[in-house]
Parts: sequence; C-alpha cells; structure tokens
Amino acid sequence: MNKQSNTYTIIYIIVLVVLVGTALAATSLSLKGRQQENANADKMSQILAAALISPAKGEVLADFDKYITGQIVVNEQGATIEDAKAFDINVANESKLPVDRRQLPVFICTTPDGATKYILPVYGAGLWGPIWGYVAFDDDGSTIYGAYFAHQGETPGLGAEIEKPFFSDQFRGKQVFKDGRFLPVAVVKAGQQPLNNEDYVDGISGGTITSKGVGEMLDNCLTPYRRFLQKLAE
Repeated sequence: MNKQSNTYTIIYIIVLVVLVGTALAATSLSLKGRQQENANADKMSQILAAALISPAKGEVLADFDKYITGQIVVNEQGATIEDAKAFDINVANESKLPVDRRQLPVFICTTPDGATKYILPVYGAGLWGPIWGYVAFDDDGSTIYGAYFAHQGETPGLGAEIEKPFFSDQFRGKQVFKDGRFLPVAVVKAGQQPLNNEDYVDGISGGTITSKGVGEMLDNCLTPYRRFLQKLAE
C-alpha cells in the first residue's frame, strides 16, 4: 500500500487510536481497585477526623476498624434500617431526597478514652462545587464533640478555609437542642448572632457564600437525625 496515500493515513490513524484506547482502558481497569481503596481510605480518615482521631500514615484501615465499633443506617423516625450498610450510602444522593425517604448513616466511634461518639455525614453546595463533612456527637445527642469539613473547588484563602481546624474547631461543645427545640448550629458573619438563640460559629471572612452553604448543609442533613439524636438522650 502506498504510504503516501490518504487511505494509508486513515487506516494508520484508526489502528493507532484503537491501540492507544485499548491500552488506556486496560490501565484504567487495572488501577480501579487501587483507586477505590484510596477513596475508601480517604473517607475513613475524614470520618475519624470528626472524632478528633488522626491515624498515622498507613494506619487508616487499622484505626478505622479499631475505633469505629459500629455502623447503622436509620430513617427519619430514628429507627434502624436493616440490611443497609452505612459506609456504602451515597450521602450526596440522599441529601437531595425528601426527608422521609432518606437513608441516614451513623458511624459509632469508641474514642481512645473509651467514650462513645456518633458521627453523622453531611453534604451540600459551596460557591464553586460540593462541600461535605462529618459531625461527631456526644452520647447526650446534643453536644458536638468534633467536626470535619472538606470541599471540591472553593477559593483558596476564602471558602476553602472551611477545611482548616480554626473553622471546624468552633463547633466543639455547641448544642443542637436548645430549650427543647432542634436548632442545627448556625454559621454567621463574624460579630453577628442569630435571632433565635441557637448556637453559632463565625463564618469565613470573604467566604460568605461558602459559609452560608455550610449552614444550609447542616440544616438539611442534620435535621433528619433529630429523632435519632433525641433517642440517645433517653
């Protein structure tokens, strides 16, 4: 075949594309298992972070199994949903469903000092993309023990600061039950206070939309756990 012809050029390109595509597909499939393992380990690390536990490098799986001593899924009524696995629940999808249709994961943590904490996932929207996190509660069902927040693409130095300890540490000791009412912690502009006596934290300076997103995320994702948290105190 004439290597200078258009036919030869087209056949050459097609064969090259097929070979490269096959190689890329094979590589992707071979790495898929490892990628999922890394994603799972990152999720485990975030869950533990809400309970103020920082695994050593390479010890995430071991520490998760050590400290996360139970996992359940509940519904809006606080009743356990049988045969559902907390770790496998897609919180992003669940957060968009009507409250009475949601599956609500709960991670039960036994801290190094032997205390029991209940870790609840949250998911919402920031300025440029999704934000998410985990909030750990004491066994009284009202006091926040710790929190962890992350984002996909918030602005560095502004909204992205929600992932910093100076922001999440504000949540420690805050209450979600006030005077018999369930009031998820508000995120307000520094120097301001909410009007309904709910506990609050200062938002990120210059990150107003992201801060508002965190507040809305907590309201949307923690409110469905109200009955479950009430039962903890009984």
